Amino acid sequence: MGIDLTTPALLFSAISLIMLAYTNRFLSYANLVRTLKDQYLEDHSSVTAAQIENLRKRLYLTRSMQVTGIGSLLLCVISMFTIYIGLRLISVFIFGMALVLLILSLSISIYEIYISVKALELHLKKMKH
Repeated sequence: MGIDLTTPALLFSAISLIMLAYTNRFLSYANLVRTLKDQYLEDHSSVTAAQIENLRKRLYLTRSMQVTGIGSLLLCVISMFTIYIGLRLISVFIFGMALVLLILSLSISIYEIYISVKALELHLKKMKH
């Protein structure tokens, strides 16, 4: 099976958009951390403590999403380089690893979304009281 330079290049725009979404998510979490910290210092609520713990998990998952996404992009570039220097068979395997990292990044993102819903449920519970 052979690939040309355009095959790994196709993932550039997709990975770039995904990384933008991950970065925006991370920045919103950073703001939320500051807000929850202030809330927790004012009132040592168990709900706020649970939200902070949930947010900690989400931050680590977001970091994993970013690392695997960047790894995927890096392997795409390496794959393109190996195609350029004529190592086509190696480029196929490297591109395959890039796809695996992208799949992993997206899978982590799905899991993080489920955890985010739990955080919103905690917030809604607080509103009931």
